[in-house]
Amino acid sequence: MRLSPADRLAIADLVHRYAWAVDERRFDEVAELFTATAELVLPDPPDTLEPTRRHCGQDGVRRAMGALSSVRRTEHAIVGEVYAPGDTADRAVGHVTCIAHHWTVDGERIGDTVWHLRYDDTYLYTAAAGWRIHRRALTINAIEVRPVRRLRA
Repeated sequence: MRLSPADRLAIADLVHRYAWAVDERRFDEVAELFTATAELVLPDPPDTLEPTRRHCGQDGVRRAMGALSSVRRTEHAIVGEVYAPGDTADRAVGHVTCIAHHWTVDGERIGDTVWHLRYDDTYLYTAAAGWRIHRRALTINAIEVRPVRRLRA
C-alpha cells in the first residue's frame, strides 16, 4: 500500500493546522482535527517524558488543551515529518518532530520552557471530514528553560 501525494499533502496540512490552532488558542478547532473516538496520550513533565496520560474523544482533547491556559503564548515549529500507509487503506501513520515554546509571565519575569518533542500519530480517513488524527502520543525528548527579555502581548 502507498499513500498518494494528495493524501500526504492532506495529512501534512492536518498536522500543521493542529500546530497553528494550538498556538492561536483555537481549542475547539484543535478538537475537530481528531476523530470522535480519538486518543491523545500526553506525558506529565517534568516527572515523565513518555506518553502516559490518556484523553479520549474530542471532548478529552479539548479538556487536555485547557492545560495551556497557564501559558501566555506557545509556538510550535514542526521540524520533521514522515508519513506512511497504515494497515488498511483508510489509515496512515506519522512521526512528527517539533520544537514547542511555552512562554510564561510571572511578574516581571518571562520564561520560555522549550520542549523538543515527537508526535507518534495514527490518522484515519473519514468520509465526512477527510483525514483526522485518530491517535496522537507525545514524547518529550528534552526540556530547556530559558529567560526571555520581552514577549509580544
